[in-house]
Amino acid sequence: MTLEEFNSAAPGPLTTALRACCDVPAWADKVRAGRPYANAGALVAVADQAARELTAAEVDRALAAHPRIGERAQGKDVESAWSRQEQSAVGGDPGTAAALIEGNRAYEAKFGRVFLICATGLSGEQILANLRERLGHTPEEEAPVVAGELRKIAVLRVRKLVDG
Repeated sequence: MTLEEFNSAAPGPLTTALRACCDVPAWADKVRAGRPYANAGALVAVADQAARELTAAEVDRALAAHPRIGERAQGKDVESAWSRQEQSAVGGDPGTAAALIEGNRAYEAKFGRVFLICATGLSGEQILANLRERLGHTPEEEAPVVAGELRKIAVLRVRKLVDG
């Protein structure tokens, strides 16, 4: 959709599109309420700021919409397509893929949620190194890292929403 279409979209369909970027109703409401946006940069700035204000419960809610790193989202919706695109570099090496599965399990056991990283532009090896590093975090250290990764993904997806 173009920025003009975004600015003029009906609230229901626009909310659905925004929740594919970040599945937090309050976040989508804030971004939608900022319309009309003069340019994509203004839209991205509001999306970024709204993501910085997410509560821990909202971050957990949004994480539930994300597949594990290395697992391909199976849906035909735009969110699944974006996820597959974002993780496109992950599945190359079988050893890395196996290590990611093992790392995901360890992360989930330690933190009680999926490992989230903005995977766009990262190789499977880079993601694995990040996962291993973050396994050394305490829950208090990891919480802002997860929120930051979620924010990066939300902003990236908002850009995709209006840039095509």
